[in-house]
Amino acid sequence: MGMNQFLQSLSDLETIDRAPGYFKFEQHSVAAHSFKVAEVAQFLGDVEEQDGHEVNWRLLYEKALNHDYTERFIGDIKTPVKYATPQLRQMLADVETSLTANFIKNEIPEQFQAAYTRRLGEGKDDTLEGQILSVADKVDLLYESFGEIQKGNPEPVFTEIYRESLSTILKFKQMACVQYFLSAVLPEMLSADFSDRQKLAELTDQLLEAKQ
Repeated sequence: MGMNQFLQSLSDLETIDRAPGYFKFEQHSVAAHSFKVAEVAQFLGDVEEQDGHEVNWRLLYEKALNHDYTERFIGDIKTPVKYATPQLRQMLADVETSLTANFIKNEIPEQFQAAYTRRLGEGKDDTLEGQILSVADKVDLLYESFGEIQKGNPEPVFTEIYRESLSTILKFKQMACVQYFLSAVLPEMLSADFSDRQKLAELTDQLLEAKQ
């Protein structure tokens, strides 16, 4: 037993579409999302490091690159459905955990199993790296939804995804990287010229004021 199944399965992530079931101007795959989250996490890690925090870069990259690998087993479930109830979210997490454990046991050579148990486990924990991952994941989702809104996509779900993403990011507003994102990145994003700019700016202001 080698690593063939794992390496071959990476191509599967290219075929899993993000936000399934909705009209989109631009398609995003789980593989592309994982790369983008790793890039965002890298930038957020830079901000935290410049603010004097020690970043475990190996752990951060492992978390970011692998955080959605388990969607290979169950696909990308619609965000409103995934978070419909805490019970449903926990059930989905339990299924992912079980399928991942079976995959590691049956397909990963024994000498690498501990490493892949760490890499493919839930990465969004209370560590600095886990918190950076939580923010990076939502930053990319924010940009995916913003891209659709900017292009005039009439699906209201993308406004809801934008709202949910920014709301989650604001839960980590004590972090230096989030403060930088809110003060330097978000205003620049919203300065772009698009038809729903005022509506989105008002929604953003409401969310920011609610978290003051």
